[in-house]
Amino acid sequence: MQIDPAAKEHNSRQSVLDILVKQKLIAELVHKQDMPRHDLVETLVHKENMAQLRQILDHLAAEEIADILEALPPEDQRLIWEQLDDEHKQAIRLDAPASVQQILGKPDYKTEKPRIKAFDLQAGRLREIAIKTPQDLIEAKPIWIDLVAPTFDDRLWIGDIFGIEIPDPDKLSDLEASARFYVEENGEIHLHSDFLLDKEDVSRNVVVAFILYRDILFSIRKEELPVFRLQRLRALSQPNYVANSNDMLLDLYAANAEYSAGALEDVYLALEVVGNQVLSKQMSDEEAAKILNDIAIEEDLNGRIRRNVMDTRRAVSFLMRSKLLAKEQLEYSQQVLRDIESLDGHTAFLFDKINFLMDAAVGFININQNKVIKRLTVVSVIFMPLNILASIGGMSEFTMMTQGIPWPVSYSLFTLGLVVVGWLTFVILRLLEKREYGKSGKR
Repeated sequence: MQIDPAAKEHNSRQSVLDILVKQKLIAELVHKQDMPRHDLVETLVHKENMAQLRQILDHLAAEEIADILEALPPEDQRLIWEQLDDEHKQAIRLDAPASVQQILGKPDYKTEKPRIKAFDLQAGRLREIAIKTPQDLIEAKPIWIDLVAPTFDDRLWIGDIFGIEIPDPDKLSDLEASARFYVEENGEIHLHSDFLLDKEDVSRNVVVAFILYRDILFSIRKEELPVFRLQRLRALSQPNYVANSNDMLLDLYAANAEYSAGALEDVYLALEVVGNQVLSKQMSDEEAAKILNDIAIEEDLNGRIRRNVMDTRRAVSFLMRSKLLAKEQLEYSQQVLRDIESLDGHTAFLFDKINFLMDAAVGFININQNKVIKRLTVVSVIFMPLNILASIGGMSEFTMMTQGIPWPVSYSLFTLGLVVVGWLTFVILRLLEKREYGKSGKR
């Protein structure tokens, strides 16, 4: 039996309306009741209803959801909009009628930690612009718009204002290396670069997307980075620190190289501590294992720094080839490349030092193992003649030879002989060892 699409759409719409009505009725009922844990009960009921609503919306097409939204009051529109995933939101944004767009196009910009920071130049000094509504950004003349973990709505309305497509920060790492730097037909310059995030607990590279368009720099990333905080403080406090968006971008890359140099200094200090431990006279296997782990951590950080520096070099070279930089900016870019070149030598030296320390630590482990094997070898050599004598003592001929001698006496003398032979074997091995050591010392 075939289901009529119109009937199916009607049923879906009715299910959504039923949930919304039930949500309102239960909310009013809970408010009227005088019960303990009033807020907890209301929260649980709301979560249950929203879970049912999401389940229905996930199985609806974007056109059906848009039709449902158009027939609802604004407060219900916003409630349904909050339950949609990004794919549904994007499709609805593109095709929704004006009445729906007008309601959904008013996100809340007053947050404790703003995801969007905009900056303009005031008397040669960078100044942050307060963004409370899209109109604030339209009226301003920013040179830099910094987006940290922007939501889908954030990316959409900013893209609408400036006529560009803001990329999803969660998908920046999916690009191939060859697609990191390119120019769009409308003049947009796109750069995707790695920026180092070095913390005590973890070190990693974070991908940042830059867009240069109409003398505005857009930066998009998933999390805050020390380099960006540093540059904001410098540009906000120092007059004439930057003159335009190109200066801002070059300074960010220069600060990234500077931050990488600081991370390399930390690697130097950590390897110096490890080196003092490796070059000590004695080292247990447990200490060697810890040292190997410390060396592996520093090797991983050094590799990330090298990759970060290489990516920065590629980005600066791309900007120089794009013919967008002024003469002073080209000279500044060349200075940044020279700084990066010096960092390459440091990372190569650190790799050599890491390999040396790794080999030294493994060598200590091998020495400790050789000592254990040497002890086992000495024990086996000592007991080899004793095994032969013991096998002779167990033969019947020995009993015949000691006939007439009480067995306690005979076996006591035999045991004493075994001890003497073992002691003589040990003494001979020690003398041979000292002799070999004396010969090697003279050499």
